[in-house]
Amino acid sequence: MSVIASAIYVDGLPVATPDSLEQTLELLHQHGGMAWVELYRPTSQEVSVIAGEFGLHGLVAEDTDKAHQRPKLERYGHTLFTVLHPARYLEDVEQVEFSELHVFTRPGLVVTVRRQAAPDLDRVRHRLETDPDILRLGPEAVLYAILDEVVDQYGPVVVGLENDIDEIEDELFDSDPAVSRRIYELSREVMAFQRATHPLVGMLEGLEQSFVNDDVDVELRHRLRDVHDHTLHVVERADAFRSLLQNALAVNATLVAQQQSEETRRVTEATYQQSEQVKRISSWGAILLAPTLVGTIYGMNFHHMPELDWAYGYPLALLGMVALGAVLYAVFKRHHWL
Repeated sequence: MSVIASAIYVDGLPVATPDSLEQTLELLHQHGGMAWVELYRPTSQEVSVIAGEFGLHGLVAEDTDKAHQRPKLERYGHTLFTVLHPARYLEDVEQVEFSELHVFTRPGLVVTVRRQAAPDLDRVRHRLETDPDILRLGPEAVLYAILDEVVDQYGPVVVGLENDIDEIEDELFDSDPAVSRRIYELSREVMAFQRATHPLVGMLEGLEQSFVNDDVDVELRHRLRDVHDHTLHVVERADAFRSLLQNALAVNATLVAQQQSEETRRVTEATYQQSEQVKRISSWGAILLAPTLVGTIYGMNFHHMPELDWAYGYPLALLGMVALGAVLYAVFKRHHWL
């Protein structure tokens, strides 16, 4: 069933719990008071009933049927249409899960529409039912309580994101190759959190002014002001997280560049050392080539070689080998190959 909770309140106390939206509206017209209906994934027909009851524009009904709207506060005559993006932090996967909540309020009637399992508004309903003095103030009290619950749920999200950022700062200097991806993913979550929370500031300011113009109970206005203050704190923390992640991304890019520079330096040094070794080997190879060349010439075993019968041939050949090797050694030493 799309209707997961429905009740009619008179003077802040529940007097009936209808089973359907149509029955709720019928009893409300008969007995007066205030009705609060919770819908979960309503059908297009139920959305049409809501639009007809609240006198909504066709585009609003279409948006409600399809969802995916930004947080906003819009007034259509006596009807106030509020879109909220609740969030919760999932400890097991260290991620932020966002949902969408639509709240329709007009004198004597509140309808909430959601398409995700969260947020569970049973706690809000129970809290209001245990405080009839607030609940008897009407739809404005229900809207305040829902806003208060949504903003309170942002608290654990702030704590979870703060812990994730602390972990990233630790990993940043541990040369963890996965830290860049985690910074990027966490930045996306923080930006989504900002999109959910930033519009709330203007929405609450507009709602406070509306409460003043409608002469809503002073106590309720004070409580709404407290929600506004908490929202400002959450928004400031979200902005700080965004700045921290941008700095972390810049630091990570610098560290990666330093690592690449260090790696390039090590490769360059290794290449230089290898080049020096090659030069030394080549130099000694050239030096050893000189006596090898002379010895090879006189080892060809030809009969008609004049130097074979010359008395000074052997010592001169040895002297030539040594001299040629010494000259080559001096040349290579001068050019720092040895």
